[in-house]
Amino acid sequence: MVSTSENKNYKVIGTRPIRHDGYDKATGRAQYGADIKLPGMLIGAVVRSPYAHAKIKSIDTSEAEKMDGVFAVMTAKDLPRLGDVVRGNSEESGSEKHLSENVMAFDKVLYKGHVVAGVAAKDQNTAFEAAKKIKVDYEVLKPVINVDQAMAKDAPILHQDYSSDHLGKKVKNSNIAAHVRHENGDIDKGFKESDLVIEKEVDMQTVHQGYIEPHSGTAVWDEEDRVKVWTSTQGSFAVRDSVSKVLDLDVSRVKVTPMEIGGGFGGKIPIYLEPISAVLSKKTRRPVKTMMSRTDVFDATGPGPGGKVKVKIGIDSEGKILAAYADIRLEAGAYPEAFIEAAAKCVFSCYDVPSMKIDAYDVVVNKPSSAPYRAPASPQVAFATETVIDEICNIKGYDPIDFRLNNVAEKGTRTALGPKYRTIGLKECLEAAKESDHWKSELDSNPKTGKKRGRGIASGYWFNIGFKSSVNLSLNPDGKVALIEGSTDIGGSRASIAMQAAEVLGIPAEDVRPSVVDTDSIGITDVTGGSRTTYATGYAAYNAAHKLIEEIIEKAALKWDINKDQIEYSDGVVRSKTDSELKMTLKEIADDPPGGPIVSSASVDLEEAGGGFAVHIADLEIDEETGKTDVVNYTAIQDVGKAIHPSYVEGQMQGGAAQGIGWALNEEYFMSDDGVMLNSSYLDYRMPIALDLPMINTIMVEVPSEEHPYGVRGVGEPPIVPPVPAIGNAINDALGLRLLSTPMKPSRITEALKRKK
Repeated sequence: MVSTSENKNYKVIGTRPIRHDGYDKATGRAQYGADIKLPGMLIGAVVRSPYAHAKIKSIDTSEAEKMDGVFAVMTAKDLPRLGDVVRGNSEESGSEKHLSENVMAFDKVLYKGHVVAGVAAKDQNTAFEAAKKIKVDYEVLKPVINVDQAMAKDAPILHQDYSSDHLGKKVKNSNIAAHVRHENGDIDKGFKESDLVIEKEVDMQTVHQGYIEPHSGTAVWDEEDRVKVWTSTQGSFAVRDSVSKVLDLDVSRVKVTPMEIGGGFGGKIPIYLEPISAVLSKKTRRPVKTMMSRTDVFDATGPGPGGKVKVKIGIDSEGKILAAYADIRLEAGAYPEAFIEAAAKCVFSCYDVPSMKIDAYDVVVNKPSSAPYRAPASPQVAFATETVIDEICNIKGYDPIDFRLNNVAEKGTRTALGPKYRTIGLKECLEAAKESDHWKSELDSNPKTGKKRGRGIASGYWFNIGFKSSVNLSLNPDGKVALIEGSTDIGGSRASIAMQAAEVLGIPAEDVRPSVVDTDSIGITDVTGGSRTTYATGYAAYNAAHKLIEEIIEKAALKWDINKDQIEYSDGVVRSKTDSELKMTLKEIADDPPGGPIVSSASVDLEEAGGGFAVHIADLEIDEETGKTDVVNYTAIQDVGKAIHPSYVEGQMQGGAAQGIGWALNEEYFMSDDGVMLNSSYLDYRMPIALDLPMINTIMVEVPSEEHPYGVRGVGEPPIVPPVPAIGNAINDALGLRLLSTPMKPSRITEALKRKK
């Protein structure tokens, strides 16, 4: 670990306690979304469109309704019609109308797998058979399945009634849902004065987050006209907000209980089945649980957007960047939101660029509506930028780390969207990469195997977010502390949040017992996403712990009948500053505190977060005959601010790198011309497994964030950004081939080699 922080003597932070939820998950006691069982529960099933683009002419549910064991059938007619009111919860945006239509199609299906009807029955087999009996008459339309098709003249239009925003102007009958532009400086002058200008366009395929647990949603519409939901989600309050909008209910009439989550990476922020189960429950007056198959997950939940990104960079004779331009076109899927603002923030984020211009297009296509996927849109733009940077270094003979250091973004560098960076650690990451064993090692470019080897390096960025979080603390009679929070735990955040409270209180992490609760039991807490949870909810825990100490001192003052200014607290003990006989442990004061139990609560709404940077080094071995690529050495370097629980930080760095390697080499939505995904199973959608990867080396750089009392930076998203360009640069180093499309699979490599010959 490389640290630039002060050598603070933390007692809890920086240690590696066993995660608080570990035993339940290891023993199988943990309850996930599909595990919920309620008295009288029915099973739901849905009917999905076999077409990517079609008008719904009619739906006949009569045969399904006659079946024994069928309790209710629904279509979009059972949902309220919503308008184009703009909504927004953390990493989602768009209109309420589109939110509802993505749950169940009204007049038109926009992707294969789009839900058109639902059924509730006594068991799963009956529900599935009933769903088969629902007859839907479609008028099939021509689909558009990539940005080129969608933006072409005379392209079929997905949303004829939608007015899209093009640089502040409203435009109808366009598949471009939004066009934004950001400009700093004079790029024409910068390019004119450049000694070298390089331009490249990359093509990124749609990819899925690949979480192991499929989606499910269980709901009861009860006698009080309230809806209770149990689901696997990254944000119970986001679900509450979305369900209340789709069902046109006040939020207080919706209660969401988040279950344990078997992976999400951003893909479990949107809702899919919850409103359907709720409406079926209202019709039957019984609980309804609806679940997805793996194919459903691929066909109908939000993948990371594909698209095309063009980047042009000019440098002077000293190797300084003078100007940069980006044209970003990302697939939103069926409904707007391809995270183009995030793309614009990230595209040139690693460099000090005096003049830049960015055009970004949010493009609807006939694929499932895109969802966040770990640093949404940053890997796409990094592939383009880091490819151009590598090309510049190759042409000019620059050392790739020295060139990056010569142009590195630092504190005070103005970003693409205007604000200047506060303290960031990219320079320290690059220096750590340069001093790493990996970078210093010799690369055998012609090993005995007869294969080729190459080394690539790339940088990446995610800005991290803040938003709202709430934490409640209570001191139990045995001296242990109960911590109640609303952040669903994907990667160990229970532990990292509890550890921050424990650090303030000066007690072991094991003495703080965290629980993630429902939306009626804690204040509003935004999604577990955007690399915000350890930062923002941890900050709320930090504040709540300080308030708890204030309460402890108040109670001690009452018990001893002295002024609270005469009392101090340290490491789980409260004592008088003047009378050494007056002291109590937490257990002693909690046993019978005067004036009632000792509790505290805190909430935050953070506007800023310390951005996170990563630098990755990849060594590949490539068989020129077959095109097969093996990753033989990989190092992930990242500014982690302050590693609260180093093991989990290392796991995030390794997991993000593994996903990025899969995106680079194997993963894609392989689509037919009529918009059908042809590889919608884990047999055919080729995610990397342990045998595909070496041990991923990690180097944690600690440059504390100015925005957090412990210097925390979110760490979950930066590690997925550099792998795609690092892999591409390594392939170019090995074979002299610049591949500009993902995945860089064997067939693409062999075809490129043939063209080269």
